[in-house]
Amino acid sequence: MTLFPQMVSDAFMTSITGRAVRNGIVGFSVYDIRDYTEDRNNRVDDYPFGGGAGLVMQAQPVYDCFRDIRSKLSGRPLRLVFMSPGGRVFNQKIAHELSEEENLVFLCGHYEGVDERALEEMGAEKLSIGDYVLTGGELPALVVADAVIRLVPGVLHNGESVLDESFESPLLEYPQYTRPETWMGRRVPPELLTGNHSRVAEYRRKKSEELTKEIRPDLYELYEKSLEKTDRRKELQKSIKKLSGKIMRYLK
Repeated sequence: MTLFPQMVSDAFMTSITGRAVRNGIVGFSVYDIRDYTEDRNNRVDDYPFGGGAGLVMQAQPVYDCFRDIRSKLSGRPLRLVFMSPGGRVFNQKIAHELSEEENLVFLCGHYEGVDERALEEMGAEKLSIGDYVLTGGELPALVVADAVIRLVPGVLHNGESVLDESFESPLLEYPQYTRPETWMGRRVPPELLTGNHSRVAEYRRKKSEELTKEIRPDLYELYEKSLEKTDRRKELQKSIKKLSGKIMRYLK
């Protein structure tokens, strides 16, 4: 749901998302909110009650657009997301959550936002991509849609690549290299050329730890806590195993 349908359509039909659409794995429709206005001058906005700078998108065209979408889904479930800096901040966990939905509807606001009554009537969920303000909701909606679509089974050729990426675990992803081995005097780390899978895995883990600790100390703290939980779980399992052995010997 947007005032700039061309902006959204072009983005959806490129790269991995475009391939997924062409292969029939996902589908999309773009609705121009202006098509639903009852204003003879084709307006969809007006000044805010109480004063203030800017304009607010009116409830009527937004709600009528949503009703049209809902009617075309013939009762099938949908989830409406309104891109707003006042929403909960989007992350990889939410991306996985949204990837399970059958039908996602994105409402892209403009100006000073959308009449709150329409959002309440539609049951819109507010979502933000960060603590900053953009001119409209199209770019944030495309960011969220891209993150969600790539998690849909069959969209990526190598499904395992998703598991190794940043934010799939508390650690950031390790650096990547490809041919040639030497470029501009910079060599590929020798650990990656050994062919030893365990050494490669250990090197990548250490680099992920280093990067996370330097760039995202908040994530590194979560990582350390997860290691502590794992260690405690292992100790508990050892204790249970020892206790079970003692009980078995006693019963004999």
